[in-house]
Amino acid sequence: MPTETSLRFTLRNRQKLRAIDTRHFRRVLRHYLHRILEIERSDLCFHLVDAPEMTRINERFLNHTGSTDVITFDHRDDPGSGALYGEIFICVADALKQSRQFRCDWTNELIRYAVHGVLHLCGYDDLTESARREMKKAENRCLRKLGAEFNFALLERQ
Repeated sequence: MPTETSLRFTLRNRQKLRAIDTRHFRRVLRHYLHRILEIERSDLCFHLVDAPEMTRINERFLNHTGSTDVITFDHRDDPGSGALYGEIFICVADALKQSRQFRCDWTNELIRYAVHGVLHLCGYDDLTESARREMKKAENRCLRKLGAEFNFALLERQ
């Protein structure tokens, strides 16, 4: 009996710092979930937000001060089900700031945050140094594969 494939995700762009081609971003995300991670079922919402909104989320739900690059909420009842259900909040202001710090394009950072958030839903964490290293390796592997298929710079709408 064939398994049902249902990749559902929503992309909400509430930030005003950069014009983003959300159609291209959706294509990248769909490829990442289905082709690279081989996820068959998902219901995800990606939120692109400004720093003030990310600060509110970070303080309210994680009791951390200030903004951060990405926050993931796992909404699964059964983490062992193989399906991904959750929300990923991505701060575009942090992507801009960190891209200058790491000397890369801000669109690369944006994709990195989306990859990072999904990896959290796949069971990766970054709470210890060794776990951070493993997560960073997985992140970089996924970004290389995505970069071979997509031009991340096209996320910036002219």
